[in-house]
Amino acid sequence: MIEIQNLTKRYGQIKAVNNLNFTVEKGEILGFLGPNGAGKSTTMNIITGYIPSTEGTVKVCGYDIMNDPKEVKKRIGYLPEQPPVYMDMTVNDYLDFAADLKMVSKNSKKSQISDIMELVKIGDHRNRLIKNLSKGYKQRVGLAQALVGSPEVLVLDEPTVGLDPKQIIEIRKLIKALGKEHTIILSSHILPEVSAVCERVVIINKGEIAAIDTPENLSKNAGTASKLLVTVAGPKSSVVNIIKEIYGVKYVEPGTDKEKDVISYVVESDKEIDIRKPLFFALAKVGFPIVELRSLDLSLEDIFLEIVTSEKEVV
Repeated sequence: MIEIQNLTKRYGQIKAVNNLNFTVEKGEILGFLGPNGAGKSTTMNIITGYIPSTEGTVKVCGYDIMNDPKEVKKRIGYLPEQPPVYMDMTVNDYLDFAADLKMVSKNSKKSQISDIMELVKIGDHRNRLIKNLSKGYKQRVGLAQALVGSPEVLVLDEPTVGLDPKQIIEIRKLIKALGKEHTIILSSHILPEVSAVCERVVIINKGEIAAIDTPENLSKNAGTASKLLVTVAGPKSSVVNIIKEIYGVKYVEPGTDKEKDVISYVVESDKEIDIRKPLFFALAKVGFPIVELRSLDLSLEDIFLEIVTSEKEVV
């Protein structure tokens, strides 16, 4: 659906984007992540035809953005970080204007706008001026304009920025639902949102791809350590000393007491060493039962920070 090859963008001697290569499959929701200044917005602006690349190609549905810009733009709905709304228009007039820009036929325009307003839940506000809407509803109007024209691809740049928790959950559910009908590139700084919505993520740093995989595989493969959460019935100091002596353990971090002498510990060990059996036998030997034992996968936030700070601090 989207094919990006050797994509590079220079501003003078500065490479904002350097030799990016990735694809987005039909019906996929792809998370696009990176610290500020990493080249995310530049890449999305190139994909949508807002700015040209210096080198490389972007193809959407088989059309090259440089050779067939109109065909590409017909197939893309774009929601920038700041929704491109006209404050002195009503919601209905604005979407009617967007439909004319996208050359939606007069026969289907009215019904399409009505369906979109119903989908993003702004129908009750169709006759209100956009400037009088809350930030959450302005965001919904921006998303509605991206949907006008039934584009096959949606590019969403920080679609939930500045929204309250309830609004974030609503927009997140909407994006998930849209993924059934559209191919989506989602850029967001809210990493739990990306984990909840996206099937695959691309992380870029300093204009280059630093990682690309599913959140689950990134969690499995990241770092050189694994973490366990183990809850043990026994005195804290004794349990800590026993766990520390197990081969492969790097550190033990006690938590708060769940009840008297029943405490949870985060145990980090070498990734190549499975400490579960030695842990069980060492604690069983002294009569300290394990109440709970489970793996602690790295969160997407942990992975992101590990990747973008692996050299010098960039965030």
